[in-house]
Amino acid sequence: MKTKQFNASWLYLLLIVPTVSAVLALNHFGFFFKSGTAGAGIIILLILYFSKLPKAKDILFLMSAFLFSIVGDWFLSNKQDDAFMFVYGIVFFFFAHVGYLLYAWLNGHINKIFTLFLLFGFFVFFMWVLFPSMDNPVLTMAVLVYLVISCISLGTAVGIRASGAEKWAYIFGIFLILFSDTIISLKEFVGYKELNFLILPTYYLAHISVTFSVMRRKAKELN
Repeated sequence: MKTKQFNASWLYLLLIVPTVSAVLALNHFGFFFKSGTAGAGIIILLILYFSKLPKAKDILFLMSAFLFSIVGDWFLSNKQDDAFMFVYGIVFFFFAHVGYLLYAWLNGHINKIFTLFLLFGFFVFFMWVLFPSMDNPVLTMAVLVYLVISCISLGTAVGIRASGAEKWAYIFGIFLILFSDTIISLKEFVGYKELNFLILPTYYLAHISVTFSVMRRKAKELN
């Protein structure tokens, strides 16, 4: 039992890697470190579940979510004034949310009432705040579809079958992604930039929080 408890405690030291990567990314050390929180998340999941990976579909979906996030972030980081680069970024982040959603779905269920309220609130936000400033129909549709999957992803996270820090860390991580994306939409389509300083810290913290949730799950399995 002592060995298992030691291993469970040791797991959390792995979070030093994505944390350092996030700090370096925030200090403009380049895309390698910008993708480091998601990349470290993939590596940590491999370490935790390598022997069980072929049967751990939920972990594979979560790893794919991190991978799609890296690709989506690359498109957004290099979009400049190219609207289609922005759309490509949204597409890959859409697939990332599918991965987050499926992980939570395989470990729980969707909270329908919460999801419906969330969808209604963000649909009002889209129609009232974002839509009047959008003139590209492809981009408009991409943003709307992405908004829907983001809300469903958070609604499924709320319904995840877990307890304590494992549950709330996962919910918090998905919430932070939605929060970060909301600020990006205000910046891109409304020109509201006062909250821009929160975009990257919340995005990086989201990956760390989701990874921490899985680590808590693994620690419970070890103990």
